[in-house]
Amino acid sequence: MDTKVIDGTATIGSDIRLGEFIVIGKSVRIGQGSVIGHHVVIHEGTEIGDNVRIDDYTVIGKEPMIAANSIIPKDRRLKPATIGAGCIIGTSAIIYRGADVGNHVLIADLATVREEVTIGDYTIIGRGAAVENSCTIGRYCKLETNSYITAYSELADRVFVAPCVATSNDNFVGRTKERFNCFKGIIAEKGARIGVNATILPGKRIGADALVAGGALVTKDVPSKTIVVNRGVRAEFLKNVPDEQLLENQDWPE
Repeated sequence: MDTKVIDGTATIGSDIRLGEFIVIGKSVRIGQGSVIGHHVVIHEGTEIGDNVRIDDYTVIGKEPMIAANSIIPKDRRLKPATIGAGCIIGTSAIIYRGADVGNHVLIADLATVREEVTIGDYTIIGRGAAVENSCTIGRYCKLETNSYITAYSELADRVFVAPCVATSNDNFVGRTKERFNCFKGIIAEKGARIGVNATILPGKRIGADALVAGGALVTKDVPSKTIVVNRGVRAEFLKNVPDEQLLENQDWPE
């Protein structure tokens, strides 16, 4: 018995390994040399590059759910999901329709990448991490286990986000209608680093090569090349980032 459900309009490249109980929808394109695990669902129109590994129980190209009281238009049309060449997608990961994942990206087990998210080449999205809708994530970023990137955020290249970092985009905490015009995610400039369990409030900018220490609560913008730590509750200036720690002084490829 054939356990695979593959739409006749799908294009499957050469040298492909397909698991059992998979579903591949209309007009899906999968490049050569890819490996698709068991119980994987790939929704309509999704494009997957060459030599991509997708592990068991993962879903690619899922349509987002829209609540009855959501500000998101219910008739919104999203582009199909795209997964670049050489990516690794872990077990039970979910990548929504409208996501655009670059080349050689690793999205670990149980991670979620929402609609209208762009992820640059060689970035790592850690186990259980969540990237909400309408975010831009740069190249060579690392978002570690259970980190949470709120909607409408922008992370430039080489940004590091430690485990359990929390970010927010709503200063009104989900109440007055004024909030609908004021949603604003965080901005982390090139080479910024955010330590474990730090909390970044809506619209705050972490400057290039800045470091937010573990557990810090960031209530205002962090200047470039500075370190902020907790002094009681607020993150405060501690000192400049040492020269040898600056991104410009690392022997890394662009």
